[in-house]
Amino acid sequence: MNYWLLKTEPEDYSFADLQAAGEDTWDGVRNFAAQKHLRAMAPGDLAFIYHTGKEKAVVGVAEISKAAYPDPSDPAFVAVSLRACHPLQRPVTLKEIKAAPQFSDWELVRLPRLSVMPVTPEHWQAVHTLSRPER
Repeated sequence: MNYWLLKTEPEDYSFADLQAAGEDTWDGVRNFAAQKHLRAMAPGDLAFIYHTGKEKAVVGVAEISKAAYPDPSDPAFVAVSLRACHPLQRPVTLKEIKAAPQFSDWELVRLPRLSVMPVTPEHWQAVHTLSRPER
């Protein structure tokens, strides 16, 4: 299993929207590096959903339910299907992530404009640890 991070503008499509849908298509990605990551996703992989804009925070977890297929809005690109899993116990902000040295090599910190990126198992666990309200 692999881990990913998917960015979205919450005003356009939020984690709450994915939860309401249950399962949905993750489409509209046009960056070639992000497209490469979408093509690498497999059913059962897990992804953080990250809200951009004013929030700038990891807010929830989704599961890849269908591997890459032609994007319905432009078949020259690919999309994947996601199933909502659960929100994080509390959002983990980009500010918190940037303040933690263990994240310095993560694309979220190094390549902030990339909308789809891998997450190492160590970063996956560290974000979950930061999301615990009792820490």
